[in-house]
This record gives sequence, structure tokens and C-alpha cells, in this order.
Amino acid sequence: MSDSNNDNEILFSIVIPIMEVNDYLRETCQKFNAFPKKNFEILIFANEANPEFEKEFGVRIIPLGHVSPAIKRDEALKYAKGKYLAFTDDDAYPDENWLNIAEKYLENDKVAAIGGPQITPPDDSFWQKVSGAMFMSPLSGKAVIRYWSGKKVQEIEDWPTVNFIVKKEAFEKSGGFDSSYWPGEDTKLCLDIIDKLKKKILYIPDMVVYHHRRSGFWRHLKQVGNYGIHRGFFAKVFPATSRKFSTFYFVPSLFVLYLFLGLFIFFFPPIIHELYLGGLGLYATAVLYSTFSLMQKTKSFLVSVATIPYLISFHIWYGIRFIQGFFFTKKLNSRLGR
Repeated sequence: MSDSNNDNEILFSIVIPIMEVNDYLRETCQKFNAFPKKNFEILIFANEANPEFEKEFGVRIIPLGHVSPAIKRDEALKYAKGKYLAFTDDDAYPDENWLNIAEKYLENDKVAAIGGPQITPPDDSFWQKVSGAMFMSPLSGKAVIRYWSGKKVQEIEDWPTVNFIVKKEAFEKSGGFDSSYWPGEDTKLCLDIIDKLKKKILYIPDMVVYHHRRSGFWRHLKQVGNYGIHRGFFAKVFPATSRKFSTFYFVPSLFVLYLFLGLFIFFFPPIIHELYLGGLGLYATAVLYSTFSLMQKTKSFLVSVATIPYLISFHIWYGIRFIQGFFFTKKLNSRLGR
């Protein structure tokens, strides 16, 4: 970003927590610097200082040591000059109209924050595209709009920080992120905005960022496992958002229990065997439907078919970890790193 900006011109403070400078971050800063409208600053909260990177891209790097992304994001209040805090990640880059679209919706006094979809970049590898496509499956529940541009603006209750912009005043009044949770600190913030401030959070389908996906099956599985244990724990401590029936967060766990019951199916009458196999048939049909649905979105037969093992393993592992988080996790500590 150009150094010609002065305090009065800065409307948005872009907040990016990182461990260290990397190639994805370079790409992100290049995209921001190509924006025609220079009404923003870029604040990068890192483990260590990097004067060379600051000079090269015209950004500010604030070294905070080896602390969680939630803590780093909270530090934005001390340094941000903008009216709005625009949160994203180092492995994500914005569409060129990101801030222009955001500004229009943030002018509404009833709206405290907005979020948009995180789309898989077109230049990601095949398996990264498979990982991203799985999240777009209709069997991923209401989370689909996080990964695919929905058809309309709508109110939301929970949104990830990879594409989340909040009014600085609202962020401060809500208490910011609860740094004892990561990942998942965004859930706590959204709950506070809605319940404490009585403000709205909107989903804006055209406010897009491009988010690079995990490049391998096991990294992908680790990611969804982290989602599962955190969502299970939040369903216990934050039932207002995470335990609602309409969220479907608990459905994979029911599927896991269904599979577990299959181990004892032969102790039951034959009619129960048939009903059980019929249930598996319905699940197989749903997976097939998901595959055809993804073909329409991705325009790729191979990517869509390759999501099948990803989707099944996602349902099982997420379900197991959700149960772990809900019943067996007494305290959820922050985890550093990505």
C-alpha cells in the first residue's frame, strides 16, 4: 500500500495474524496493493519483526511472539486507525471489490459486522480443489454459503475470520475475541455482537475472498477434526448458536452412532438388518446426489468424484471429534500454528 495515506483517509484496517512471512502472505499483500482505492492500512501481527517485508509492501508488522491468532487479532485495537477492522488470513486474498462492497453495508447502524464466502482459488492444486469442493457439498449443512456465493444477503449468527469485517467500535464494546479459544474464537465474538450489542451480522455473497485449501487428505482431515472438537465443545458452552437444531452440527455424530450400532446389528431380528441397510442405502444415495450437485458448481467430473472419500471421512471424523468435544472436553486450550 502506498505510504501517501494519512490518518483521515484510512477507513479499513486490514488485520492479518501470522507466524512468519510466507509466499501466501506475499500474494495477499500484492493483491491489496493492486486495489485502486487506497482507503486502508495493512496490519500484520507476527511472531517476529520483518523490516524488509514492511518496506517492500508498505505494511506494518507488529511482533508479538508465539501467541495465538486470537490474541494477535485482539491487538488490532491498539494499532488500527480505521473505522472498520477487516480480518483475513495470510493464505487468503480478496476480490478487488471486497472493501467497496463492504463499505456500503457497514453504513447501516443496525449492522455491526459482515462476512462473505471464502472461495477456492482457481490456481489451487487438484487436491486443494477437492478439499474446497467438499465444503460446498449440500451434505456439509448450512456451512455451504461459507464456501460458495449464496443467492442473497442474509443475517448470520456465526462467521469465520478469514472473511469478516466488523466495526471497530462494536469490536471494542463486545470485548473482542476470547483468546482462550482458537480455532473458534470467532463464534464467541459473533455471539457477543448479537446478544450483548443487539446488532446484526450480515452475509454478503459478493464480498469474496479466495482461500487456499489444505493440499493433502490428512491435513484436510486434521482441519475438519479441529472443527469438530471445537464445535462440540461450543455446543456445550454456547448453546445459543452451536446447539440449535437448524445448524445441523450434531448430525455427523448421529451418523457415527448409527454406524456403531451396525456392529451389533446381527443380534437383532432380520427386519432390523433390512432397515439398517436401507439407511446406509439412503446415505449412499445422498452422497451420489452430492457428487452431481458439485459437478454443477465445480464444472469438473474428477474433482466432484474425488470428494466422495473426503466427504465420508469428514462425516465420520467430524462426528467423532464433536462427541469428544461435547462430552469429554472440559477445557479447550488455544493451539498455535495453522
